[in-house]
Amino acid sequence: MNTDRLQQLLTAVERSVGQRIDSPRDFEMLSDSLAARVGEGLSVSTLKRIWGYVNNDFMPTRHTLDVLARFLGYDDWDGFGSERPEGSAPSDPIMADRLSVVGDAVAVGERVRLVWAPDRECVAVYRGDLRWEVESAENTRLRPGDTFSCGLIIAGEPLYLDDLRQPGRRPTAYVCGQIAGVRFELLDRPKPEP
Repeated sequence: MNTDRLQQLLTAVERSVGQRIDSPRDFEMLSDSLAARVGEGLSVSTLKRIWGYVNNDFMPTRHTLDVLARFLGYDDWDGFGSERPEGSAPSDPIMADRLSVVGDAVAVGERVRLVWAPDRECVAVYRGDLRWEVESAENTRLRPGDTFSCGLIIAGEPLYLDDLRQPGRRPTAYVCGQIAGVRFELLDRPKPEP
């Protein structure tokens, strides 16, 4: 195994999530991010071994390398070694659950619960015309009564709030779940039966 190439892969993953992976909480976040973005995760113990957090003699399987490469947008581990033009980035098709408010996918008055790492949560009410109002929020800068525009929520991806309006502040943009993405749940809609 080419250890230089493996180190390049690990460095690229850290760059992708915007932080070093070096604590138990980081490995849990990465495991969740892999599952959300790639559709299959790697165990926290596998991630700890590949990063050398435990057992420095660990040799990752091809499957492990493929999952990490797909997280970065490559087809597989072999594709990770291919050259890309300077400044280009791999495409990352969106295969996750999504909620679009365009059309009548969300009714005025429906609520969505948003959750993101490490322990952030927000419930927002749809007011129409892409506008939402925060009903409740925990461990985030969002506060009840804040309003924002948002037309699309994608599970496992960052959520971009536009025209965030908070009392005493100028309208701004805000990103929820920048590192590991958000999860969402419509609260006022019956869940389908299995």
